[in-house]
Amino acid sequence: MRIEESPYNDRYEKKVTTSSGDFYFFNKFIVSEISTGVHFNWEIGKEIIDLAYKHYGENIRVAYISNRVNDYSVNAQDWLKFFNERHHLEAFAIVAYSKIGLMNVILEKIFVQTKIRKFDSLEAAITWVLRLDQLKKIEPEQNQ
Repeated sequence: MRIEESPYNDRYEKKVTTSSGDFYFFNKFIVSEISTGVHFNWEIGKEIIDLAYKHYGENIRVAYISNRVNDYSVNAQDWLKFFNERHHLEAFAIVAYSKIGLMNVILEKIFVQTKIRKFDSLEAAITWVLRLDQLKKIEPEQNQ
């Protein structure tokens, strides 16, 4: 299910569409829907990081939900660049709708240095993210 088809469609603060996909910025998390055929690599990741800093500020504490509604490839090793650059995620949720998506999650778990879980539905991923203690402690005024 896409964000725009979900009950969360009217709850995001901002939507950004780039050549690589759609990114929805909520109060405590980001949902990405990468476009079909994209090869998700460090350059695309850096673009999302820059958008997140611009939206939330430098001291962000958010989770990232990859809503994999389209078929695309991921360079899992580029997660090492993310963490080596001292970027941080409170949690990473992957919503995979296919067996290939599940296999990608297994590979990404090797490189991701934060809480990571795979889900079969967008709603389950959002529910998990919102229940995380470290996100409950965020004050709303931090998100400007």
